[in-house]
Amino acid sequence: MAPGLPHSSAAMERPHFIGIGGAGMSGIAKILAQRGAHVAGSDARESATAGALRELGATVHIGHDAAHVSPDTSCVVVSSAIREDNPELARARELGIPVVHRSDALASLMDGLRPIAVAGTHGKTTTTSMLAVSLTSLGLAPSYAIGGDLDVPGSNALHGEGDLFVAEADESDRSFHKYTPEVAIILNVELDHHANYASMDEIYESFETFTTKIVPGGTLVIAADQSGAAELTRRIRDTTSLKVVTYGESESADIRIHKITPRGLTSEVTVLLDGKLLTFTVSVPGRHYAHNAVAALAAGVAMGIPSRNLAGALKSYTGVKRRLQLKGEENGVQVIDSYAHHPTEMTADLEAMRSAAGDARLLVLFQPHLFSRTQELGKEMGDALALADASVVLDIYPAREDPIPGVTSALIIDAARAAGADVQAAQDKDAAVAAVAGMAKPGDLVLTMGAGDVTDLGPRILDRLKG
Repeated sequence: MAPGLPHSSAAMERPHFIGIGGAGMSGIAKILAQRGAHVAGSDARESATAGALRELGATVHIGHDAAHVSPDTSCVVVSSAIREDNPELARARELGIPVVHRSDALASLMDGLRPIAVAGTHGKTTTTSMLAVSLTSLGLAPSYAIGGDLDVPGSNALHGEGDLFVAEADESDRSFHKYTPEVAIILNVELDHHANYASMDEIYESFETFTTKIVPGGTLVIAADQSGAAELTRRIRDTTSLKVVTYGESESADIRIHKITPRGLTSEVTVLLDGKLLTFTVSVPGRHYAHNAVAALAAGVAMGIPSRNLAGALKSYTGVKRRLQLKGEENGVQVIDSYAHHPTEMTADLEAMRSAAGDARLLVLFQPHLFSRTQELGKEMGDALALADASVVLDIYPAREDPIPGVTSALIIDAARAAGADVQAAQDKDAAVAAVAGMAKPGDLVLTMGAGDVTDLGPRILDRLKG
């Protein structure tokens, strides 16, 4: 039986979430509401997620105002994106209400359970979702907190009655150091989040710290093929008492991927596990998604779940919103949405779509995410876009950042052209929609790509294609 409300110094009976509509915050709020807490919060704009939380009994305000914080609030939950001058945060400090970081709130929800924490620079949401869906289909009733919706708004988290808790562990602000999982997955280790990490050494140190939080006798599941993960394994192998299980296509991997066979928008994966071949279907395309599924398989086995049961259950995962999600088809043109915003993710999704497209063209509408990321990785983003037949690039989506002088989408466009890509800039979203719809022909695949609001343009492209 899963626990009720967590016991902590900052009691969670009446929490107020600043930015309650965010992927991470809304998941924690949902679980607390399902456990009986009186949840309140605010967000900058109305959303389907806010509506889903209201249906659970939460009070959700639109806009940030000091008056939204009730004097009987037991704690105020914030993420690293909330600035100190936020009026609700200032009100909480004025009233002496404890302020709790999102990661501490999530960690408290895992108390008394058997956590699986999924970490890595890329692929966390997909792998966490694969585990949540497959464990649910096996009747294990896990709790889970994912950084994206599975299907409908609010499906990013659930309070389950079982003893397993699957959580996405975010390295961007080092908050994953707060978790003490029984099993942890590290999918890859790369330099990202440049506002918080200055070098790969800092990244390695942060992931090393994360591995020390795994409970004694626990298991680390880590990629064998990715260079950063392999280097991390080398650094910790001689000092850790953990069981370390590597997976991948390398001959040295403990769980070796024997073969990946693309089958349209699915893949068939064969692994060598405990001396036996095991074949299963992954219902999303691409080699990197196959690797994510094997990581999920390895974690489940480490928790004592039979591998054949897990292999069959993994087929029930059919994708998560924004991770190569088919938005629709008009006049023979399929429009697919991708959350990829780092060059490694972009390359992986573009290669997957290139394979799925066959002889058809692959057209991309890309929106860069963050000025700091574009400044550091703009050339690599441009190189990735060379995998498409043609691309349209929007202005940078700023999210939480202020502009950086001289950093624009031109950095990406220039690099893409230097790599031989057919790429053009879009003055605005209307122009971008018109450009992509105008070049699309029957049989083409259109990919909207980025972590910002480019996802809203897929339906508009489909409407335009109806013509």
